[in-house]
Amino acid sequence: MTILVTGGTGTVGRHVVDQLLKKGVKVRAISRNPEKADLPAGVEVVAGDLAIPESLEAALQGVTALHLIASSYTFQTDPKVVEMAERAGVKRVSVLVSDTEGPVEEALANSGMEWTLLKPVEFMSNAIIDWQESIRLEGGVREPFGHALSAKVHEADIASVSAVALLESGHHGQSYFLTGPEAITRIESVQIISKIIGKEIRFEELTEEQARQNWRDQGYEEGDIEFFVAMGKNPPEVGYTVLSTVEQVTGKPARTFAEWASEHKSYFV
Repeated sequence: MTILVTGGTGTVGRHVVDQLLKKGVKVRAISRNPEKADLPAGVEVVAGDLAIPESLEAALQGVTALHLIASSYTFQTDPKVVEMAERAGVKRVSVLVSDTEGPVEEALANSGMEWTLLKPVEFMSNAIIDWQESIRLEGGVREPFGHALSAKVHEADIASVSAVALLESGHHGQSYFLTGPEAITRIESVQIISKIIGKEIRFEELTEEQARQNWRDQGYEEGDIEFFVAMGKNPPEVGYTVLSTVEQVTGKPARTFAEWASEHKSYFV
């Protein structure tokens, strides 16, 4: 059995690779820059681009299952990839879905392959992207909407569900909404990191206008900014409703944010 992992160097894909390797599965990973891909020994790294289906022809040969990214901030997967995968003999596909389903998911539904959709809420790893620099350099976090709740999920738990769906039957046609085991605020998240690293971290709550200006300074379009504000002021219920899906699928409880922070302590000190 060979499983092809797209986005193998990414936030979730790296964990998918690791977990499949631990299960003794042969793993092939796609990278747009294979010579720079920092992946464990034993992983076959091949060149490919999800936006250019023809580039995946060789990578799909001999593959029995596929972990697929439907889209990201930098690319949109061409739905022709689904047709190519089925033609190559792929039997099962797990798909990391962004906000809404699109042409890739539609192509899968019309295919003869088994498929499972993974729909995670906020990644715990966003704390690195958003707060690492200010915590390390300034000892503080400046954010709006400090009391907004999130049932943020550990990226390794997303990968665990993917691995089960790729290796075991019974998950075809499922759309799994994935959350952590608790809904916590931004303020509480910062307090958890503070406790883990043993250092006080100030939380300065920005006003809406201050936040808007920060996003403008970072180059975001006004439409994006309106979306950020709407999500902060009125977060969708799905984003903070705790579900037991991770445990139901994997047999293990979802990891807490404190566990995640302990694993990633070095990013903040």
